[in-house]
Amino acid sequence: MRARSPRVVLLAAVSLAALVLAGCSSAGDDAAGDDSVETVKVGTLRGQPHFYQPFLYADHAVDGVEFEVVTLDTTPALSDALVSGSIDFAITGVTPTISSISQNRDLRIVASAADGGSGFIGNGETSLAELAGSQIGIVQGSAQEVALRLLIDEAGMTPDDFELTPIPVPEMASAFASGDIDAFMGVEIGVSIAKAAGGTEVVDPYSTPIGRVNIGLVTTGELIEENPELVQRVVDTHAATTAYMADNIEEWLPSMVEEFGGDEEVLTSALENFWLRSDLSDEYVGQLEALAGAMASIGLITSTPTADTIVDTSFAD
Repeated sequence: MRARSPRVVLLAAVSLAALVLAGCSSAGDDAAGDDSVETVKVGTLRGQPHFYQPFLYADHAVDGVEFEVVTLDTTPALSDALVSGSIDFAITGVTPTISSISQNRDLRIVASAADGGSGFIGNGETSLAELAGSQIGIVQGSAQEVALRLLIDEAGMTPDDFELTPIPVPEMASAFASGDIDAFMGVEIGVSIAKAAGGTEVVDPYSTPIGRVNIGLVTTGELIEENPELVQRVVDTHAATTAYMADNIEEWLPSMVEEFGGDEEVLTSALENFWLRSDLSDEYVGQLEALAGAMASIGLITSTPTADTIVDTSFAD
């Protein structure tokens, strides 16, 4: 079954200034003169399976809402677009969202989207002690960096025992393959690419108090206050879409590869390292709090937002 595509607005490499010039948020606007339908702009990243939900929202949309998909290059850019009003919702990283909230930006997580997607990859090492003095690639400011620093602390070591080297996400697997770094704590699909080339897991990246938390559905507090009914319809659409994706990878993944390219075998492997979800369980909220606390403890943020400022649990089951 080939999924229908929603209207897509590709804005890769667009600056925030250009987004602001594009106009205000469309939530609440009539669609094609139909007063019963509201158009919602949803931001995401392109060509990544764990960010793909918005491209399938049209197939699972509840009555009264339709979607435009806006693609950007980074999760911080998605936060900026939400704050500017250029988009209404985003599938985005919870770490940059917490960072924005700590700066008093009016964002809220209203559903989960995907857990996991992390990997601590080396060349046969099975402990951090074996990597002492080695160069370890990190995604700076990410949940994966937080998890690595927690793992280092749990091992009785300090970051000074290693060379922690920031590497752009698209370059991580190639830097590892070329020997520029000895190991890395990174994200999919780089983790699956490195494993396919012989890389091995050093330690479990999900064994810290922050667990597997990674991706969520985010909107603004202002939209929640002004139009909670719309937020509920979007969350319901997101939940139905996520449930479909979790059970029918063989149906939608080939369509994604056809549209954006990529190695379907590698992407299938990457999806085995993800847990698609939409709920906001007490455990999940607790892991978000742990993430915020860890971010503050290692200096990624200067103040620690509380759970009620990070998450609105009114909409997700």
